[in-house]
Amino acid sequence: MARLLAAWLACYLVFCIVVNETIYEPRGRDIGGYYALVALGLGTWVLSVAFTHIRRVRLVAGTVNASALSNRQRRQIEIPFEAGEAFDLIEAAIRELPGAVVAESARDSLQVRAKLRRVDPYGGEPRGDSPVAAWALDHFGSRRNQILATVTPNGDDAGSVTLLCEPEGAVWTDLFLVDHGTNLENAEAIVRAITRRVAERRRAEAAGVRQTATEKELTVAKLNLLHAQVEPHFLYNTLASAQVLTRSDPARADEMLGNLIQYLRHSLPRTEDAPSTLGEELERARAYLDILKIRMGPRLQLQVDVPDLLRGVLFPTMMLQTLVENAIKHGLEPKPGGGTVWILARQVDSAVAVTVADDGRGFTAEGGGTGVGLRNVRERLRLAYGSAASFSIVANFPSGVAATITVPNVAGAKVQGGSVGAGVHHA
Repeated sequence: MARLLAAWLACYLVFCIVVNETIYEPRGRDIGGYYALVALGLGTWVLSVAFTHIRRVRLVAGTVNASALSNRQRRQIEIPFEAGEAFDLIEAAIRELPGAVVAESARDSLQVRAKLRRVDPYGGEPRGDSPVAAWALDHFGSRRNQILATVTPNGDDAGSVTLLCEPEGAVWTDLFLVDHGTNLENAEAIVRAITRRVAERRRAEAAGVRQTATEKELTVAKLNLLHAQVEPHFLYNTLASAQVLTRSDPARADEMLGNLIQYLRHSLPRTEDAPSTLGEELERARAYLDILKIRMGPRLQLQVDVPDLLRGVLFPTMMLQTLVENAIKHGLEPKPGGGTVWILARQVDSAVAVTVADDGRGFTAEGGGTGVGLRNVRERLRLAYGSAASFSIVANFPSGVAATITVPNVAGAKVQGGSVGAGVHHA
């Protein structure tokens, strides 16, 4: 208040001296009383404007100090995004200000300049009816404010924003004019907008993390459920067969139970967090087929062609056994003379293709179709590998079916050999 009063009265004093010396003093006239009256009115007006400014700043900022009362506001804002994202964020925040017009937006130099038409918080927009008033408003810069924002990169994942909010007029006009806290409001509004956008970004990231965790839990649960749908079917059939053999052929029942123990040794404990290998799954399949050989006798033959270098490749649990079981149930058991099951594995580029083929009934009404087991294979592959794995089932030549699972060769083993298709044709 003292600064504004001193500045205006100093200018008025200079004005009075000039007018008195050039106009009234040569004529011998003394109008000192009028000078004093005008000075009183001018001082009252200046004090009322200053008081209004102080009170409004207190309402906006909640406190009164030199920084809050200043017409020119500076903020240093740290944004936890890389410079390009920080620039986009600050530009969007400035554009959202009421009446803001971005005069210059240079993404390469990371600078934004904007103009804002200032609104008198107590009198509405200045009408500018009087030419003198319009000239004064234009030249003293009370019609518009301006904003300059500069982004400085702070490493790869952070940016620092220097924000300047000030009147459009020159700095010396601050000796005579106040902005009634409009630039303080602009600076605080931009800070709030940035804070809100950063918080929204953090909430979105947190929601994404929670969604990912939930999807992972659901995936594991679905994998466990699909796995659980396969195991009981085989166990029930084996125990039922062993129960029959205990009355008719105790020796073969004992052999079957021994093979079942061997099978369970390769199966338990097994969780989806501990992936199996192709070698382990092959041993499990052999134990399974040994059990079935007791039941089917010479009607079941087995041929295995799996290179030793591929036995260490990670392979989904129970999938090989599912394909083998499907070949027996739908291919060989319905065929009066039985047949052969082939288990083949080949390196194909950066993947491993494992094929289970048979020469059974094939795709016929009597031979059955692709039921729950094969649907589970497809679903488990999709959940575990996405598009990196595949499953196909085709007719074998001259009869039967060939099912192939292709998974990434995570073990990185390289072998030489023919294609899977050639192996199936030979089968």
